[in-house]
Amino acid sequence: MAISVLQTLSAHLGAAFEAVDLPVEYGRVSLSDKSAPYQCNGALAAAKLAKKPPRDIATTIVKHLEGNNDIALAEIAGPGFINLTPSGALLQRRALELNADTRVGARDADVLATIIVDFGGANVAKPMHVGHLRSAVIGESLKRIFRFRGHKVIGDVHLGDWGLQMGHLISELADEQPDLVYFDAVTTDGYPEDSPVTMQDMARLYPQASAKSKADPYRLKKSQIATAELQSGRPGYRALLEHFIRVSIAYLKKGYGELGVEYDLWKGEASVDPLIPGMIDAMKAQNITEESDGALIIPVDDNYDMEKRKGIPPVMLRARTGAVLYHTTDLATLLDRKNEIDPDLILYVVDQRQATHFEQVFRAAVKAGWYSREQLEHLGFGTVNGKDGKPFTTRAGGVLKLSDLTKMMREAAAARLEKSGIGQDFGAAERAEIADKVGMAALKFADLQNQRTTNYVFDVERFVSFEGKTGPYLLYATVRIKSLLRKAKDKGVALGDICPNEPAEQKLVLTLDGFNRALAAAEAKRMPHILCDHVYTLAQAFSKFYAACPVLADHVAADVKSSRLALAALTLKQLEVGLGLLGIETPERM
Repeated sequence: MAISVLQTLSAHLGAAFEAVDLPVEYGRVSLSDKSAPYQCNGALAAAKLAKKPPRDIATTIVKHLEGNNDIALAEIAGPGFINLTPSGALLQRRALELNADTRVGARDADVLATIIVDFGGANVAKPMHVGHLRSAVIGESLKRIFRFRGHKVIGDVHLGDWGLQMGHLISELADEQPDLVYFDAVTTDGYPEDSPVTMQDMARLYPQASAKSKADPYRLKKSQIATAELQSGRPGYRALLEHFIRVSIAYLKKGYGELGVEYDLWKGEASVDPLIPGMIDAMKAQNITEESDGALIIPVDDNYDMEKRKGIPPVMLRARTGAVLYHTTDLATLLDRKNEIDPDLILYVVDQRQATHFEQVFRAAVKAGWYSREQLEHLGFGTVNGKDGKPFTTRAGGVLKLSDLTKMMREAAAARLEKSGIGQDFGAAERAEIADKVGMAALKFADLQNQRTTNYVFDVERFVSFEGKTGPYLLYATVRIKSLLRKAKDKGVALGDICPNEPAEQKLVLTLDGFNRALAAAEAKRMPHILCDHVYTLAQAFSKFYAACPVLADHVAADVKSSRLALAALTLKQLEVGLGLLGIETPERM
């Protein structure tokens, strides 16, 4: 298996340390932003063990490296750092390996696992809004990265289709259309195949019912009774729920589809309801539950102080009314996943503000013996804010629909393209397709380039810019290479073996060589921004190479043209693979 330049140098340095009876681990090489691309600091760490000054150890190591064909220069700096410059022969060998690799340097993870990524979390009967953006975009990218690294990955939307919101819908529909067969307590089957409501109907009914219930306790009681009857299995209400779910999933598939987000499972809370009675009985039998003021709980923190509200509160398994809550359905979901999939790892891509909830649920699942704590992770993320620093809203102060957000990005991208004069000679359909890809690249990259746990400010004009660290800048880098390849084909210039002799060529090869490191770090830290950093750095390295090393100029030798063209093609391939893992599509031209 081919290994990176960094790993090759680490192997050489490790052998040198081992040759002088020092642990091979001291030979670990890291990236450097100093005078050389790489650095080894092992001489400093070995000083105490060897009982010698670090520079003396470094001098000995450098002598062992003399004549090594993979190292052009090894220099000692400061108290004993070893600066390393790889040889041209090593860079050429690595460039050829990357060029021959269909995965452009990416490798499978050392240990492969079955992983569920729980992301999206949209609610049945409710329009998608800006609050659903981050979970969808981050979750999809992580799903793709883990899958590309060789893991078996299952994406689950985990619909919110249970609880009081369903009672609101049912009771409001009963007020508006009381003669529907679903409200006939005598009828228990034979319900219509077609839904009595559309997505637009549900988007109207729910807020109506919610507002009425806040103003009128009697109206709230109606919704609560409808919820209880639904959860008790009333046939007409269950049939309505199936309609609500089917209509909502069709709508959600379209909305998530616009973002390039796909799920393997479309399960929700309702699907695990049959498991709950048996689950509660089993937990009682394990003696991990307690009665508390009429409610059934699972203590998950021995040091929890109820009066001071310090520590992790207990899980509410069943309320004093007998109702089951989010804790219960989330635990039943974990049990269902254990029974049906038995995953090695479950990742929940959900707002950071839900951290306490997930810690409670995870501790209860561990207490029940279903999972180890290491198998359950909450990947919290920050909020999308307006320029005022508060969560992003419409001008009227309402929650912005996701469809309005994506439309806004497409229109902004189209305006920027027109202003820049890009694609003016193209047909209307192609211009629209380019604007769509530029707008979605702008939206996704703006989100993903931020460290997952931080908030960020939504700034449309900055996001659609073709300058700076933006999605459109990256798309422009890809279409520029595609244009170069088309021109080369017209001139009869073929791809050749990559021979990176110029500094800008070598820098580009070293950047390409970092792809697998970026993927591995993005996986390990669950942070897509690490991959964003790589593709942006790669685009910058290509820009510098393109400026410093003419590819098709008449004065360039034929073999150099072919070499540089192949290096450009390799860069395009890795850029498109990396962008694809971020959920970003590239156009053919602009």
